[in-house]
Amino acid sequence: MKKRFAMLLMVALLVVVTALSGCSSSKGSSSSSGVSKNPVSGRSNELVVGVDGDPHSWDPIATFLLAWSNVANSVFEGLVNRDNNLKIHPALATSWKYINKNTLQFKLRKGVKFQDGEPFNAAAVKFTFDRLLGPEGKKGPQQANYTSIDHVQIIDNNTVNFILKQPDPVLITKLAGYGAVIVPPKYIKQHGAQYFANHPIGTGPYKMTSYKKDNQVVLEKNKYYWKSGEPKIGKVVFRIIPDPSTRLADFQTGAIDIMKTVQVSQAATVKKLKYATLMQASTPTVYSLRFNVKKSPVNHVKVRQAINYAIDKKAIIDKVLNGYGKEISTYQSTLSFGNNPNLKPYPYDPAKAKKLLASAGVKNGTSLDMFISGSDATFKEVAQTVSAYLQQVGLKVNIHTVDGSTLTSKLTPTGKAGQFYQMGWGGWTLDFDNTAYLLYSKGQFWNPDFYDPQVEKLLAAERSTVDQTKRQKIFMQLTQKLYNDVPEVNLFQTVALYAVNNRVVGFAPPHDDRINLAQSSLKK
Repeated sequence: MKKRFAMLLMVALLVVVTALSGCSSSKGSSSSSGVSKNPVSGRSNELVVGVDGDPHSWDPIATFLLAWSNVANSVFEGLVNRDNNLKIHPALATSWKYINKNTLQFKLRKGVKFQDGEPFNAAAVKFTFDRLLGPEGKKGPQQANYTSIDHVQIIDNNTVNFILKQPDPVLITKLAGYGAVIVPPKYIKQHGAQYFANHPIGTGPYKMTSYKKDNQVVLEKNKYYWKSGEPKIGKVVFRIIPDPSTRLADFQTGAIDIMKTVQVSQAATVKKLKYATLMQASTPTVYSLRFNVKKSPVNHVKVRQAINYAIDKKAIIDKVLNGYGKEISTYQSTLSFGNNPNLKPYPYDPAKAKKLLASAGVKNGTSLDMFISGSDATFKEVAQTVSAYLQQVGLKVNIHTVDGSTLTSKLTPTGKAGQFYQMGWGGWTLDFDNTAYLLYSKGQFWNPDFYDPQVEKLLAAERSTVDQTKRQKIFMQLTQKLYNDVPEVNLFQTVALYAVNNRVVGFAPPHDDRINLAQSSLKK
């Protein structure tokens, strides 16, 4: 019996690997001719980037989509900025300090203008946050991230105070996010929110001069930009190409210079191109199979632990993801503040898994329902491999594929996604608070079932102080508690893949999808 299950597992893995290899080799052979000659011609100081989505609104308070950041990171700026090393730096603010626990003061950069010539000042900061925290902001998803702010007080033309309702230990990081970028008061009052959503103006290095929905965005150098010598490229075109095969074909023919979101099955093809470089960056995004802890048999902690021991996550990363992923011990990336370096991923130990299942009274052949997104081909292969592993320890998995938005917006919040289900989490604040509170605190939208009084106390404690040393100690307790309770199977941290033509100089793939082109240039 043991040999039979082992054979089934090997067959499942071989099917996955063969499928991926087939994709790579077929695309590689189609591009084998001319792989050494650079196909780009006729573009001197113009860069073309192929991206996979259109947010359909460039208003920063109206979206939380990564597709917004691909483009709009070049148009807008906030008071603070997060660089490619994920460090916070001054941007439109030159400095900040807490005057008291509920008052955060910013000194603003002088001489900055919006792309239409309108001056940036304290009034613009106040207008931005009055708008974000008011009725207009309530229509969008960003307001919820900034509810710790009561209001912004103007001290003088270059100084503002953020008056807080309560301490917010993640506020500075949030201010480097989408919703907090500064917008032009006069421009928006003159043209209205709808016009602004399609013709955005910010203080960033590039001005949006053309936008064709679901087609392309054109950016041109901002003549008012406050950083001397930036940007170096005069014109950037973002072409919106949802299909990854089409994006790759356009990259191979020279129609685009940078291809975002290279699929793992396409990586080998890109590596063969002598005129291009495959670039990668670890991301804050993590994937798991989250348990509905109210449903039998996963309502038993031993069963959840057994499932973790039964799955070889490293093999999934190596074989299904072609090595483009990292193991995780809790549901956060290694980039996250609060990540516990002392915790190691559950090891692959099918014998221990069987013992735990037996001690929990789970019979051989017990059936589990798993729900995954039908549009995520890679995760479908992950799910099939997980199913083979669990079959090896006596569990039968029924995989249900559903529409991705249905899974995240309807089935997951209502507890109707089986015993366990696919979940990807961006962790955009790079602080475990955002993940932990929304996924483990009672009554949250994406947490219909998990509750633990000790977890609630620890979450309240880390939110009650801005002392990061204290918060780090609390997070070590919280992560240990979650590691023991295993509310999910923590699978992997993703790696972002970019194909970059060698004519592009100085491009660094972002960890958080916020493409920064201000310091990039093009070979003559």
